[in-house]
Amino acid sequence: MTEEKPLDPETWFHTKRARACVEALNRVGFTGIYAANREDALKAVLEAIPQGASVGIGGSVTVRALGIHEALKARGNKVFDHWDSSLSPEERTRARDGQITADVFLSSTNALTMKGTLINIDGTGNRVAAMIFGPKTSIVACGYNKIVADVEEGLARVRDYAAPVNYKRLGREMDEADDEIARARAYAITTVLEAKPGGKEKFVVVVVGEKLGY
Repeated sequence: MTEEKPLDPETWFHTKRARACVEALNRVGFTGIYAANREDALKAVLEAIPQGASVGIGGSVTVRALGIHEALKARGNKVFDHWDSSLSPEERTRARDGQITADVFLSSTNALTMKGTLINIDGTGNRVAAMIFGPKTSIVACGYNKIVADVEEGLARVRDYAAPVNYKRLGREMDEADDEIARARAYAITTVLEAKPGGKEKFVVVVVGEKLGY
C-alpha cells in the first residue's frame, strides 16, 4: 500500500483553513463543500445544477477561471451571462434581468470569514441581489485566497485589494485622488450574509484549495 504524500506546509495551512470554513458554513445553513482543486470545484458546481435548469452568472473572474460558464453552455443549460462579449448592450441588460429569475444563480464572493460569513460589495447590485433573492438555488465558488478572519478584515480586503484590482482589470485605476462620488458608486452596496437566506431552497458554497479570482 502506497503511503499518501504529506502536504507541503503552505498547502497544509490553506487546506486546514478552507476545511474549517466549510464546517462553519454548514453550521449556519449553507451547503459547504471543499474542493481540493479547480477540476474538483467544476465537478461539484455542475453536480449541484440540474441538467435543464436556467443559470444566471454574476460578474466573476473565479467562475470564468473554472470554465463553468462554458461547461454549462456545452451541456445545454440556458445561461444568462452579461459578460458574454457577443451580446449587445440591450442583451446584456436582459441577461442581468434573467439572473434574478433563473433557477440557479452562480457567482463568487469577495470574502469568506472563518465563521462562514459571505461579504460582498457591489456598485450595481445585480450580483448580490440574485445571490440573496430570486433564484431558489445560489452557488458560490471561492478560492482559499478570499478567506479572512472576520467581517472587518473582509471589508478591508474588498476595499483595499479586490475593488482596486478589479477596476484595473476594467482599464481603470482607483486611488485616493478619485472623485468621492465615483468611489461611492463603486462601493454602493455592501452585503454581509451570516447564514443562508430564508427564501433560498439551497445555497452551496464551494471552497477551493487554490487561489482563484480577486
